[in-house]
Amino acid sequence: MTTVEIDNRSDFALWAIERAQEIVRVEGSALALAARDMNEADLQTSGAALGKAIADAMLEVFDGLMTD
Repeated sequence: MTTVEIDNRSDFALWAIERAQEIVRVEGSALALAARDMNEADLQTSGAALGKAIADAMLEVFDGLMTD
């Protein structure tokens, strides 16, 4: 994982867009395949993985806002 320094809203917006694109690219494709195949177990697993990736990204941002 790389560290990104965010100095303003524009930097944050760019980071958020790039992070969201990466999450959707990695986790969303598995969810789409499960939906196409109508596989309930894979849908559940893929949906949980997508939700975890989103939660992890939010925690990543929160941890970056914390001061030492």
